[in-house]
Amino acid sequence: MIRVLVVEDDRGTADAHAAYVGRCEGFELAGVAHSATAAIRALRDAQQGTARIDLLLLDMNLPDGHGLQVCRELRAAGLVVDVIAVTAVRELDIVREAVAVGVVQYLIKPFGFAVFAERMRQYRAYRDELEGASSLTQQEVDRAIAALRTTNAPGLAKGLSAETLEAVSALLADAEAARSATEVAAELGLSRVTARRYLEHLADSGVADRTPRYGTRGRPELEYRRRG
Repeated sequence: MIRVLVVEDDRGTADAHAAYVGRCEGFELAGVAHSATAAIRALRDAQQGTARIDLLLLDMNLPDGHGLQVCRELRAAGLVVDVIAVTAVRELDIVREAVAVGVVQYLIKPFGFAVFAERMRQYRAYRDELEGASSLTQQEVDRAIAALRTTNAPGLAKGLSAETLEAVSALLADAEAARSATEVAAELGLSRVTARRYLEHLADSGVADRTPRYGTRGRPELEYRRRG
């Protein structure tokens, strides 16, 4: 299990993110910190004890410091932990510095569970690629880093958004059974035509499999399942 510390000063938001963590397969909540000081204390305690912390979900604007400063202090203290920025801060210089201090992903508020779950799935895939390795080939490094990137975002067709694509992809990843465009549309609040465009994009990109669903009147409806 990947143990996650939520660092967020707004208690309602912190509770929501903690609940999101609990819904993601392969993750468990290590705790919640409402300040930079509390976050660093929790990480130091984890390093000295047995309750490890693997990942921080880190807000940038904290009452006693900035999230970037937390990252710098962690690195200076030799505390090895991955960081996903979870913040409303959008300024280019902050995003660039976040990457420079080792933030592995940057998630802009507000967002729904489907987008959150997709980012966590990507992070878990990254961890899985590195699991048990003492040294890596170039191909293995490339594959691990690629797992952190948003699926196909640079190559989206006109009219498709990366955020909606993530939501559709995450819904398929979490679904126990294949979904039709009608079902995806109902669950995400999209039109059936829009849902089908995103599903077709995922199928054409090799992310999802499409198969006909029989047993209904007229032409069989297509259903989609996340590959792998």
